[in-house]
Amino acid sequence: MKKKVLPFNVVMMILAIAVSSFAQGTVKSAAATIRDADLEKDAMHNLEVARHYFKQKKAYLAALQRCEEVIAGNPTFARIDEILFIAGESSLRLSEGKGKQSVKVAAAKLRDDARDYLGQLVNDYPQSPFREQAEAELKNLGPKPTTNKP
Repeated sequence: MKKKVLPFNVVMMILAIAVSSFAQGTVKSAAATIRDADLEKDAMHNLEVARHYFKQKKAYLAALQRCEEVIAGNPTFARIDEILFIAGESSLRLSEGKGKQSVKVAAAKLRDDARDYLGQLVNDYPQSPFREQAEAELKNLGPKPTTNKP
């Protein structure tokens, strides 16, 4: 009996390994991302609301807050490039005092945030339809000022 159990266990282990490797398939790219449907739906809603605030209402602070919520909660969102663009543009316009909302954040901080958002868009999403506009805004913003700290 003992002589039959060992080969049976070995065969079962080999079979289990073969089945699990076959079930996993091949990975086409390391950049493949598994997305949660509920997170995507929530992020898409926030994107639509941010677009509305940005385009129709000129409520750049509200648009920025919606975008930051998506960036923090779902950084792998399928439309994160548009989120970064709206966040960058909203920060930039708030730094210029545009829009219907006022902020208590320094204009320099808002410009730095705009550089960060737009820079991330340009660097991480080269195929984005928003890249060209982001590059133009970054060129207008110029480089990040350096502070000389001893």
